[in-house]
Amino acid sequence: ARLAQVFSNLLNNASKYTPGGGRIMLKLAAAEGAAVITVTDNGIGIAPEDRAHLFERLYRGRRARELRPSGTGLGLAIAHWIVTAHGGSIRLDPRPSGGTVATVVLPGHTE
Repeated sequence: ARLAQVFSNLLNNASKYTPGGGRIMLKLAAAEGAAVITVTDNGIGIAPEDRAHLFERLYRGRRARELRPSGTGLGLAIAHWIVTAHGGSIRLDPRPSGGTVATVVLPGHTE
């Protein structure tokens, strides 16, 4: 249930910050025994000055605040907490052509 919350948060952010007619893509792949999930959009992207703070509680970048003043700044902090609690990693990178790529890597099940 918590992992579903991660992807709900990432997809919700992508839809909030991608203008009408934009594209959002969800992809799942396996690599080296791990699941790699990406959410890619062609929205407003991430300003360089915001990158170091993306997973801090209550942090919202300037452009995000301007576009959507009502956000709380908790979604990415919660997603980070859930992913790391599952032994994984999460990162957000800018797309060269504009937008964001959110990448979640979760370890595979071992017995």
